[in-house]
Amino acid sequence: MERFIGLKTVKAKPMTRAEYNELRGWTLPSDENGDDAGCLVEYMDGGKPNLPGFAGYVSWSPKEQFDNAYRQCTGMPFGAALEALKRGKCATREGWNGKGMFVYLVPANAYPAQTPVAKAFFGNDALVPYGAYLAIKGVDGIVNTWVPSISDVLAEDWSI
Repeated sequence: MERFIGLKTVKAKPMTRAEYNELRGWTLPSDENGDDAGCLVEYMDGGKPNLPGFAGYVSWSPKEQFDNAYRQCTGMPFGAALEALKRGKCATREGWNGKGMFVYLVPANAYPAQTPVAKAFFGNDALVPYGAYLAIKGVDGIVNTWVPSISDVLAEDWSI
């Protein structure tokens, strides 16, 4: 088998195996320990809801496996935040002085030529292609391109 690593954003709450079986209306099998600690997990990234009252696919995960696979969406390293940015989320740092600041990924696209230089190079009615980049919304509400500092990259106070 090949190896994989996953990144998902899920909703979860602590729940024993017995509590999960009760939620599902199932009888706990005699060879299972109902006191096993774990989490009710609701997958929000697709999948048909499988239980009334939930918007996503619901399952149960033993505590150890859950803890090895997930961490809260606060106090994250930059790498985890970057993966979330690639999936259309926005991220911020607790250590930033300005409140309301956040970073997001702008995908590659094109815009109508607006400046004399762009019109001269691409044509008056041309679309100017650009590559994907990170943008930051500052406290003043202005959006600029953004490149993380080494402090940002090494920080573990990122939140989705």
